[in-house]
Amino acid sequence: MDFDEILAKCGNSNRYQYLLLALYSVLMFVTAMHNFSQNVIGFVPDHWCYHEQLEGISFAQIKAIYNQFEKPSCTRLATIDLITGNATISPDRCDRWIYNYDFGFRSMNTELNWVCDDAYKAPVGQSLFFVGSMCGTLIFGFLGDKIGRIKSLILANFCGFVGDFATIFADNLTTFSITRFISGLAVDANSYLMFILVLEYVSPKLRNTGLNMSMGIFYSLGMICSSWIAVWVGHWRKYLLCSSIPLLLTILFYFLVQESAQWLITRNDLDGAVQRLQHVAQFNKQRISESDWDAFRSYCEKSKQLKQQDDKFTDLLKTPHLRGIFIQMIIVFMSMTVCYNIMSRNVEGLGISAFIMFSLTALTLPPSGILQAKIQDRFGRKGSSISSMLLTGVFTAASGIALSLSQHPSVTLLVTLNIIARFGISVCFGSTLLFSTELVPTSVRSRGLSLAHVAGAAFSLLSPYIMHLGTYYRAAPSIILCLIFFACAYVCLLLPETANRKLPLTVKEGEHFGEEERMFDFLRSTKTKATVDAQQEADTRQKLMS
Repeated sequence: MDFDEILAKCGNSNRYQYLLLALYSVLMFVTAMHNFSQNVIGFVPDHWCYHEQLEGISFAQIKAIYNQFEKPSCTRLATIDLITGNATISPDRCDRWIYNYDFGFRSMNTELNWVCDDAYKAPVGQSLFFVGSMCGTLIFGFLGDKIGRIKSLILANFCGFVGDFATIFADNLTTFSITRFISGLAVDANSYLMFILVLEYVSPKLRNTGLNMSMGIFYSLGMICSSWIAVWVGHWRKYLLCSSIPLLLTILFYFLVQESAQWLITRNDLDGAVQRLQHVAQFNKQRISESDWDAFRSYCEKSKQLKQQDDKFTDLLKTPHLRGIFIQMIIVFMSMTVCYNIMSRNVEGLGISAFIMFSLTALTLPPSGILQAKIQDRFGRKGSSISSMLLTGVFTAASGIALSLSQHPSVTLLVTLNIIARFGISVCFGSTLLFSTELVPTSVRSRGLSLAHVAGAAFSLLSPYIMHLGTYYRAAPSIILCLIFFACAYVCLLLPETANRKLPLTVKEGEHFGEEERMFDFLRSTKTKATVDAQQEADTRQKLMS
């Protein structure tokens, strides 16, 4: 009796699994507020250089006066004729600004006057945030395979709390950069470790539907709430206080969530794995006979899992077939990450409030999660990834070309295209995340995924440069993204299908996973889940008899 069979007897779609999904949903809500705090505190409203003659007049009049100059936000005026609207430029630098606060929210950039010549300071802090993400993903990925998923998850979120809370007291570039680096340590690690735990304890069908729905609905709610909590409190320091404290809720996970039983098996702790599975069975009110536990122990011992599971990450790199799968997975993951960062964080400069645009794009997550779950159930992980990438690529290129044909596109057109693009990349990124997680063997899953997330964060450093190409040709970023989508779709063709299949526990099993599968076999697959489960049961009986 292998792990999947004993888990089915304990319950793999029961009360405990729904508890895991509920906790994952709470985590998605909290981490959404943390991950996008960098964007919210850095929103820059319309602003103009202060002049005493401009006091008491409307923002529309101020905008009309400054729009006649090349750099309206950073031009200091010497004299102003309010009747004719004419003005002369002062040779002095601007050192005070008039801000048209968006819904009255005072961002970090406005309070510290990080605009115009000092506008570079906020991106420096943001860069350190992503550098922290790269370091934290590696550190907590390593710890996830060494000390366990739960402890690493709690430590990651505690770093996020410390970083956000300390940022409240930042008043210069140095302290801001240090605190954002600490905050960035939690990004990705604060959620994907829980993602791994849920994946390892639930059935494939619930895994697909439950994870996609939890991520889509509650991550969306977290993004929307982050915008309007910021508007409600009205100040970036108060907002960081509201977004940091909920991260401490993950401490409760230590008492509510069982450590990964599969991970304990790979650490040669069969007794610990059985103990966790017994807790799951008890929570699900399932009775497991001693003969079933003995059969599970016997299976582990006969297959020599306890001796073979102490895999090192370097072992993965020594296996030709699994190494190729892992490299291809890394390529797809980091490419989708850079596309996601470009397309999901672009909420300013569209002629609409950044808070409203942020909320509108967040509303695409629930339907994208539902669509992703449906197409993954129908076409599998591989088919859903390829189809979503191809369709999103085509639309992205078409929208970029359409924008390039108009010098002054309407706000409605810009917002509509941005929302549809956000919907497409959400489906692509969600499919890639689940597909990638299932491809990596359990024994090195945390470290493998941490490396994928680090590669994605590193590749995302190209995002500003890709977007900057739009200043030369407006369709250039969209065309580049389209080519990335098409290239990733081709690489996905080379990967094996994982839907309704027994996932590899060890590097050795991973080396043989999908070994004989050809590029387009997923198109001819007509096996139902019941057929697959029956085949797996027959294979297990044959192994136990041999």
